[in-house]
Amino acid sequence: MLSTLSIKNYALIDNLKVDFKDKLSIITGETGAGKSILLGGLALVLGKRADASLVKNKASKCIIEAEFIIDKYDLKNYFDAEDIDYEATTIIRREILPNGKSRTFINDTPTTLNVLNGLTVQLIDIHSQHETLQLADNDYQFQIIDALANNEDHLSSYSRGLLSYKKLTKELEQIISNQQKSKEDYEYNNFVLNELLEANLKIDEQNELESNLEKLSHVEEIKLHLLEAIQSCEAEEIGVLNILQQVKNSLNKIANYAEIYNSLSQRVNSLLIELNDVAQELELENESLEYNPSELERIDNRLQTIYNLQKKHAVSTINELFDIQNKLQERVNDSDNASNLIHSKKVEITKVSEKLENLADKISQRRAKATPVFIKQMELILSRLEMKNTRFLIELNKKNKLLHHGKDTLEFLISANKGQSFESLKKAASGGEMSRIMLAVKLILSKYTKLPAIIFDEIDTGVSGEVSNKIAEVMQEMSSNMQVITITHLPQIAAKGNQHYKVYKEEINNSIQTNIKLLNDEQRMVELAEMLGGKILTDSALAHAKQLLA
Repeated sequence: MLSTLSIKNYALIDNLKVDFKDKLSIITGETGAGKSILLGGLALVLGKRADASLVKNKASKCIIEAEFIIDKYDLKNYFDAEDIDYEATTIIRREILPNGKSRTFINDTPTTLNVLNGLTVQLIDIHSQHETLQLADNDYQFQIIDALANNEDHLSSYSRGLLSYKKLTKELEQIISNQQKSKEDYEYNNFVLNELLEANLKIDEQNELESNLEKLSHVEEIKLHLLEAIQSCEAEEIGVLNILQQVKNSLNKIANYAEIYNSLSQRVNSLLIELNDVAQELELENESLEYNPSELERIDNRLQTIYNLQKKHAVSTINELFDIQNKLQERVNDSDNASNLIHSKKVEITKVSEKLENLADKISQRRAKATPVFIKQMELILSRLEMKNTRFLIELNKKNKLLHHGKDTLEFLISANKGQSFESLKKAASGGEMSRIMLAVKLILSKYTKLPAIIFDEIDTGVSGEVSNKIAEVMQEMSSNMQVITITHLPQIAAKGNQHYKVYKEEINNSIQTNIKLLNDEQRMVELAEMLGGKILTDSALAHAKQLLA
């Protein structure tokens, strides 16, 4: 239940705190006193989007806190799932900055609006006048019947399955579409792929071929200069090797006289060894190099094949050709395997569909059992609410296809008077009747759900007299299962509360502020008298108020 609501710096509220109790609580106040502001603040802490224009003092932030006693409700799993500390008395806080940004906390743990809404929908239901229109909404009608049918777990499984079914169906359509396109492209892709495969490309092949082509194309010039280099190294008198040998011999003769001469001798020896190696490699290279027209032609043809493929595919390296080859291979494989993919996907869809069919059948069976129970309870409650001739009908039809709510279509119909045919709710019921129908629905749901609290915002609009007494009795009955808070203009309803709060405006420091207080017995009688006869209290109004309270 909602135990405490604290609002600071919001609209006409400077600093307000109110403690609520269980059973039936009444909130009254003159038009414009700020009851809607109070509800607006509560809506914010429950997860409504923040509006910076409602921050009263723009120099500071707005803070709204609500305490809920939740130890009797099975909510710990939700806290664990969202990694929030569970407390028997849970505190929700919203902070709205002047720039419109807001922060949300559950038991001092920062969280998101989605998480907050996921929790508060399990804590309290705020029912305002316009929400009565929900009765005509098909989704809401399903929610009512499914609550009575205890279909929550089945519907959760069905929703997940339906999502998977639609995803798989979409994937199948895409595969079939791809297959159709692949058929058109298959021959071309296969031809181009075979062309690349037949080329038998190798990594780094191009660089090696281009290098060999360069050598073979200039073989005579290369051999000429290789011979010149060999001659320069090995000539008997003027060859570099001979000269270096002479230098080495000369330095060896003086190597023992100083370290510098020994070092120089060793360095020349190193040069001599290195030059000998170079001369040998020059000899080997010269011997291996020969003009080979057939090899030159082979390399040239091979490179031409590579260049043609690169030009055809608008790339410049063999690696890029490999990428294209791999992609073409995937496309060809996809086309070859499309039939298998389609078959396996259809099998998968059939399995999911069969599970959905079974779930939908179970859901339908439970609805079929719950519907007459709901109709009977509705007619009994509406009879108590001075709608004795009202008859209720629920058209529940099972279709041969999977729909959003299962396989059923559903519609609430009503006959408000004797001899009147059944029509849809929004056509047949007046505003006052819709309010009583909604109250009857809420009473029934309160017996099947574990919602801790409900707030009625002037659900009694359009009714008066004995009907208001009956509405109050229904609210009292609801309050035996849950906390009920109702905002009302009717003294007959206000008198039935276990406690009575008044919202009022007062001027403080030249500023109009909204506040709320819990009325004692005497204040409550005065408030009822004013609701009956206006600000000028009369003995008859006071006597009537006393009688209502009695």
